[in-house]
Amino acid sequence: MTARSFRPPVRTLMGPGPSDVHPRQLEALGRPTVGHLDPTFIELMDEIKGMLQYAFRTENRLTMPISAPGSAGMEAAFVNLVEPGDTVIVCRNGVFGARMKENVERCGATAVMVEDDWGSPVDPEKVEDALKRHPEAKIVAFVHAETSTGARSDAETLCRLARDHDCLTIVDAVTSLGGIPLEVDRWGIDAIYSGTQKCLSCTPGLSPVSYSERAIEAIQNRSTKVQSWFLDLNLIMGYWGDGGGSSKRAYHHTAPVNSLYGLHEALVMLTEEGLENAWARHRHMHEALKAGLEAMGLSFVVDEAYRLPELNSVWTPAGIDEAAVRARLLQEFNLEIGAGLGAFAGKVWRIGLMGHSARAENVMLCLSALEAILGEMEAPIERGAATSAAQRVLSA
Repeated sequence: MTARSFRPPVRTLMGPGPSDVHPRQLEALGRPTVGHLDPTFIELMDEIKGMLQYAFRTENRLTMPISAPGSAGMEAAFVNLVEPGDTVIVCRNGVFGARMKENVERCGATAVMVEDDWGSPVDPEKVEDALKRHPEAKIVAFVHAETSTGARSDAETLCRLARDHDCLTIVDAVTSLGGIPLEVDRWGIDAIYSGTQKCLSCTPGLSPVSYSERAIEAIQNRSTKVQSWFLDLNLIMGYWGDGGGSSKRAYHHTAPVNSLYGLHEALVMLTEEGLENAWARHRHMHEALKAGLEAMGLSFVVDEAYRLPELNSVWTPAGIDEAAVRARLLQEFNLEIGAGLGAFAGKVWRIGLMGHSARAENVMLCLSALEAILGEMEAPIERGAATSAAQRVLSA
């Protein structure tokens, strides 16, 4: 067997994640590895916690990254807060609400489903009705930014409803952290999880999470053991620190040291840019992409009022093989966009504008490449107007 170093191609990542990773973060990943209990690494951990509090807009002492991807952040929320026999209101308007249901059931609890159409936000009236019909419910779980559709739900209203009915909330913010307004403390979110590979534009493999004091109290007063040892926050708190100011840490697992270097650098960059400026940049790039796509004659899946700027779901033109277009974008332009999932498979493209990918040059590349390929395929589009329409927005 002949072993060779892996040399990946240079791609422009405009799918549903991962996003382009900034060179500063790639450089950070290559810095010298230190021990996971080294005093300097403990300092880095504390800095990461503080900057994640800034990103989440929270003062929660239990704010940290789980040493695994966003799916593990999701599982951590459910295994720590849900016990056998509990009732959980689960909102499903895409793929990731369905994963919440799976987690609830694996915890031995009952999932009461609130269903909404793919591409629509969660309907607060349906949630309120479910809460009234199930006064025994302990938790309301929903996706803030549904990656499978590009729809944003009203997290503030849903959290208020949950609190009015004495329920905790579990919120999926994998695609929203750093990309759109997210106010953990002001909205009263109890447990929230995200991923590093989306709007933070870091490498995949870490899941920022945050838990309110109400959530911590529920975790510490469980009547049963957390079913996952690795994700038991009672144990992880001893490693990441409980916010009490002590630098002494108890060994739990060997943290991914260099990956945390990358996250630290990503968060430094977020604080340098300013959170509100990052939100505005994502919105501005979305408006430019929207102008170009609509000038081309393409239409969005999600109504504008609920549309995510960082994840744009677009209907594929009639008669066009969407997979063939994506393949040509990758082969001819080194450009990745995403396919539809579940009910949208074969019908939509998902175009990401996340983190370092939310740049003017990426918007223009995507529009010009799509127009060239669709034109050759004789798709029913308007040709020649997309890039000029986007440029007018970018120049405004």
